[in-house]
Amino acid sequence: MSEQASPAARPKLLLPAALTVIGVGVLFYLGAWQWQRMDEKHAFITRLETQAKAAPVALSATGGWPKLDLSRATAKGSYLDGIAGVRTTIAAGPPGSRQLSGFGRWVFQGFRLDDGMTILVNRGFVPESRFTTIVPANGTATITGYLRAPEARNSFTPADLPQQREFYTRDPVAIAAALGIGTIAPFYLEAERQGDGLTPPAGVDVNELIARIPDNHLQYALTWWGLALTLIGVFGAYAWQARRPTQGS
Repeated sequence: MSEQASPAARPKLLLPAALTVIGVGVLFYLGAWQWQRMDEKHAFITRLETQAKAAPVALSATGGWPKLDLSRATAKGSYLDGIAGVRTTIAAGPPGSRQLSGFGRWVFQGFRLDDGMTILVNRGFVPESRFTTIVPANGTATITGYLRAPEARNSFTPADLPQQREFYTRDPVAIAAALGIGTIAPFYLEAERQGDGLTPPAGVDVNELIARIPDNHLQYALTWWGLALTLIGVFGAYAWQARRPTQGS
């Protein structure tokens, strides 16, 4: 014959219920945090797009530089002798895009403004197989590009080889020292792409650069919330199974 199990015989639900509430709370919080990060990221991208479309600001030794995050600027002056390479990898663009990609280096060269300040210019990307064909630019020039802050290192960044003028981060102070340049501005100028983008060194296409900024926060938010709903479902199934009548004789 069958009968319902006594309350004492049923699996206790208090601890699983408490753990479920805590787990669901944490997962919903993580989802909300990613949703907030998505709004912040979209605002950040919008600001970069606005800055990139603005008229360039003339650089000078007097300072007053705009923000060092893709603000457009123009430098007038002369190139200094010598180049250095910063190793990087450029992912292939979408179908139909025309750009250099693969393993290579950014080409950095010193540039002295007409008013005496010295900056570093990232002239653009060169595939590794063609790096030895690149020679220093010379003479006077007007360069339009984007101001960038020094690139930070992490525990996985290989050690630089300053004697060979080979680097793994875009650090203007370290690169300038290897090039024999004294005082340097605390930023570098990333040259705007000119021409078809297939002739090295190929400068930066700012729209392409902005498009590469990771924006996966919506996906992450939905994942966390989906896990929270799954946890609720698992607990519901467990509680339903625990309260079912048991077979006894």
